[in-house]
Amino acid sequence: MLRRLAFTAATAAAASAAALSAAPTAAADTDLLPLPPLFTAPDQLTITVQGVGGDADGTYELECGPAGGTHPNAAGACRRLDEQAAEGRDPFAPRQRGAMCTMQYGGPATAHVTGIWHGRPVDATYDRGDGCEVARWDAVVPVLPAVRA
Repeated sequence: MLRRLAFTAATAAAASAAALSAAPTAAADTDLLPLPPLFTAPDQLTITVQGVGGDADGTYELECGPAGGTHPNAAGACRRLDEQAAEGRDPFAPRQRGAMCTMQYGGPATAHVTGIWHGRPVDATYDRGDGCEVARWDAVVPVLPAVRA
């Protein structure tokens, strides 16, 4: 009986090792999106904006699903984030490395976004220091306030 138990355990361990060694590695699948977790936390973001001026500067809470928080346009901001996701874009991704950017200065505005979006942590910074950063900022308006030159 003990011999049969040991044989079964050894066979199971060998099968598990074979399955793990045949599984693709994360590095080989970098173009695949991760599977969503079984339980996802609600989308909750803290957005701090400076240098825009007027009532736009400040810290806002944004909740999506349903839209809420202290953000001045929570419904529009959540809708824009959903549009970006539907297009397969990550609105919080940094700009592409090696991108050719115009020397367009969009002003002193900065923003910092932290929290959870689609079950993933967010820690993104935005500025308007060149054409790429201006386009990145403008792509998420009204999450971030529209800036007039």
